Amino acid sequence: MASLCTRSARSWCRRAFLRRLSPPFSDHQAPSPSCFVAGHESPDAQFPSWYTTVRAFCAPHTGKDGFQTPPSDPHTKEPEVKPSPDNHFKEKEEVPDEKTQVLRAALLHVPKLGWSESALVAGARDVGLSPAIVGVFPRKEAALVEFFMDESLHNLLDYIESHEDELASMLLQERLAKLVQCRLEMQAPLISRWAQALSIQANPANVPASFKQRAVLVDDIWHAVGDHSSDVDWYAKRTILGGLYTATELYMLTDHSPGFRDTWSFLQRRVKDALDCRKTAQEASQIAQAIGAGLGNSLQGLFRR
Repeated sequence: MASLCTRSARSWCRRAFLRRLSPPFSDHQAPSPSCFVAGHESPDAQFPSWYTTVRAFCAPHTGKDGFQTPPSDPHTKEPEVKPSPDNHFKEKEEVPDEKTQVLRAALLHVPKLGWSESALVAGARDVGLSPAIVGVFPRKEAALVEFFMDESLHNLLDYIESHEDELASMLLQERLAKLVQCRLEMQAPLISRWAQALSIQANPANVPASFKQRAVLVDDIWHAVGDHSSDVDWYAKRTILGGLYTATELYMLTDHSPGFRDTWSFLQRRVKDALDCRKTAQEASQIAQAIGAGLGNSLQGLFRR
């Protein structure tokens, strides 16, 4: 539980960090290097490919959090820090709790076993725990899907922080498409089971949590590309991007092109169309209704299979 709380606090801090970037991203101005976070100083650092293996995605996070501190004066003697139990505890690497270990290990079995209790049992055995621990997950499959969504958002925030200069050099349209693509690529290793995940999210009991996770994702993407609006455009932009994200997600389910090439082309066209529109509340409502009608038909056909 402590690990889950720590990860939630870390994600909140990162979202707050993105909102406080000053000046905001523009099409021709990069943020100050002081915006970098410790552990991600090199914006050119290679980010792992999401196509290689599910295990790369499930690896524990070992990055450090917190803002960089200015270098100390070489002529000033730093005070000696005496070892203490508290300091020793802080230097220890964060160890995921048992629930997190089980969920992370269970993701490795999703391609074969699906989003199921069987995957959770297999994950528990992988980390040396009794299958009885699955009983602490009352929502079973939904808990596994929501854990994946949270982990994906965490990884997306890591990507944004470590590629800050690269994103700042792009146009708004390119940044939006890049971040949506980056997030959807995380689902590629599990694409054969993603229709089941959508079905679980669409269950009335799971809709509130699913809606909240997607709303946070869309909001974080807009803030990452430099949007700080607080008027009616705030709602319009997030409505449009939410529909665009879901439409691309559904398109990806039936895309058999190499590397989901057709999906990314579809995404770029939809982003361009969205940004060409006047983002007023009325137009956003019309776009949302049109997207919703199309998605409703797609979901009905998908879940009847």
